Amino acid sequence: MTETVVARVAALKTITTAELKQMWRDLFNQEPPPFNRRFLETRLAYRIQELAYGGLKRETAKRLAQLGEQLDGGKQDVRRRRLDNRPIAGTRLIREWQGTSCEVLVCVDHFAYNGRPYKSLSSIARAITGTNRNGWAFFGLGSARSAA
Repeated sequence: MTETVVARVAALKTITTAELKQMWRDLFNQEPPPFNRRFLETRLAYRIQELAYGGLKRETAKRLAQLGEQLDGGKQDVRRRRLDNRPIAGTRLIREWQGTSCEVLVCVDHFAYNGRPYKSLSSIARAITGTNRNGWAFFGLGSARSAA
């Protein structure tokens, strides 16, 4: 990498979140997504390098698309749901409830709690508390409706 590209990527760690969001607007010509700082940093670092050195080869992009189809079965609604209102797969949600730490793993098409798959965070919140609760609010994510 050239020094200017290296310097720009390194600077991502030191600038404010507001500056990161403005850089996103400048480099992607759209509003930044409502994800955390680390997400913005990694995507901006890739974009800086992509603009300097070129993007993926056509064959690579095609192969990645094929792998994505295998992952979600080509279901557009699954793909859209994951991007719009679910935490990124691999995220761990941790909530303490009555002195016990409860950890949920976000998977591509479900949530895992105590080694068991669940379709929704609300069903996990019900399993933990014994009452009906909004799972998004229970884990501090706001409501599913506001996240969409």
